[in-house]
Amino acid sequence: MPPALTRLRPLLAAYLDRNPGERSALAGLSAALEAEGDPTGTTALPSHITCSAVVIDRHQRVLHLRPEESGGLLLRPGGPVEAADDTPLATALRKVEEETGIAASFLVRTPEFRDGPIDVGVHDVVPQPVEGGTAETEPVENRPGHRHYDFRFVLRLADDAPHLAPRAEGVADTAWLPFEEVPCPTLSAKLTASAAGGAIVPVNASAIVHDGRGRYLLHLRDANKPWIWEPGCWSLLGGGREPQDRTLRDTIVRELSEEAGLTVAGLEPYAVENVTGTDGTRVPIQLFTGLWSGDPNRLRLTEGVMLAWVTPEKFPHMTMLGTTRALLERHAAEHPASGEEPSADGPGPAAEPSGRLLHVVGVHLYLERDDRVLLGLRHPDSAYAGRTWHVLAGHCEAETATECLVREAYEEAGLVIDPADVELVHTVHLRERPAPSPPRLQLFFRARRWEGTPELREPDKCLAWQWWNAEDLPEPIVPYARAAIEGIRAGRTYTEGEWVR
Repeated sequence: MPPALTRLRPLLAAYLDRNPGERSALAGLSAALEAEGDPTGTTALPSHITCSAVVIDRHQRVLHLRPEESGGLLLRPGGPVEAADDTPLATALRKVEEETGIAASFLVRTPEFRDGPIDVGVHDVVPQPVEGGTAETEPVENRPGHRHYDFRFVLRLADDAPHLAPRAEGVADTAWLPFEEVPCPTLSAKLTASAAGGAIVPVNASAIVHDGRGRYLLHLRDANKPWIWEPGCWSLLGGGREPQDRTLRDTIVRELSEEAGLTVAGLEPYAVENVTGTDGTRVPIQLFTGLWSGDPNRLRLTEGVMLAWVTPEKFPHMTMLGTTRALLERHAAEHPASGEEPSADGPGPAAEPSGRLLHVVGVHLYLERDDRVLLGLRHPDSAYAGRTWHVLAGHCEAETATECLVREAYEEAGLVIDPADVELVHTVHLRERPAPSPPRLQLFFRARRWEGTPELREPDKCLAWQWWNAEDLPEPIVPYARAAIEGIRAGRTYTEGEWVR
């Protein structure tokens, strides 16, 4: 059974969330994915799954193939899933290269759809005689009619892509059709409505964080996760744009906070660089640059192995992609070191006066229903409190505490909360081990009203949401969360947790 089959279920679920009016039309597909067997097999009945590529050029035209003796029929690159295809998108990418010679490195995923389909097409296939028979004589049993479900993925063609030349047997020519002339009505309508342009825009953001004195903050990625980008390599901090990010600057601010609890003032755009993603596609990354000069060991790293200051002379001796090394060396040449020795706390205004220490602000959602409180079981790989129950929580970014609460509630559990319906009910002040982690102000807000049922929106961070009797909380539970819940129920508004100096 191909690995791509396991990816089809979440892709379909996300697609139906975006297109709820298609649930009835795709009920058969949902049933096929839940049933035993492999609906991606070429002989699967009564339904069969395929994947195709919607390749768009800079003029907002879609690539089509013209088969020989087709009578004018135009098709998009696509076909059945094979055992070696890791994902449904990999099937579409493979078919593009097989049928046109365009490698994945000349194709760019779109920020509108990323690895999700723009459309899932449905069409019925009439009965066909097997080889050796004819429709008139039927000397052997015909193959029954069946239904095709086609997952359609949008990809942009890079401007430097080689000339298209049909490679598949039986394909005579290629054609580019404007959105409104695409033969499939549903696909044509969705392309037009999406306003997906042919211009390639960055979908990820990374940060060149340096101290102005020749040191660069680099991130060692986990070598035991081969499915991530750059496993085991020294890299820049950053990640992909998410729906709540209005701009890529929002993306890099969020990623720095989520990955390392890091805030870098004065982030500025630096350049757009192309790298090769884990699926072989081209990934344009918006690079930002900013100054910071603190101690990496005091940051709360949630992804990867470690953060460290590195000087350019060490780059050749480190496991690092050539593109990353060239980028950093270019930046270093453009920003020569001042020659001053950086201090442990950093230069100028970034340094804190003696005795002053910045505090991290965390927000927490206290939901109570019928004397039960909502808790989430944190993922075992969480950098903090793995396999431990905790309330829904997050860190304040460039926002108010209530804005953070509303954002985190929706991102983590799909809950919609009006800021006017929350009230601050408890504060915990603590500095946890291991030292020297930064001190934290943990704000607990009660929501009087909310919309939605808790759902797992971030399964890599939370395994389950569950309502627990407030008098019989589960174990293990984050200690300061227990203290806050007990304090709220007792009418106390403040708790001082363990303080490590």
